[in-house]
Amino acid sequence: MPKMKTDRGAAKRFKVTGTGKLRRRQAFRSHLLEKKNTTRTRRLGREADVASGDVKAVKRLLGL
Repeated sequence: MPKMKTDRGAAKRFKVTGTGKLRRRQAFRSHLLEKKNTTRTRRLGREADVASGDVKAVKRLLGL
């Protein structure tokens, strides 16, 4: 059976930490920022963990 290919779109969107956790960028940070307060935009700039229900699917896309 051939090797699984990594989904290139997923590879650009997710990263694996040293301990094996999956991290992602948060939505709502690209535009229309004037109306969002500074605290909110700063919080959205941080990376977030992938939800536990999605981990299995994301790992399959990344070939892990």
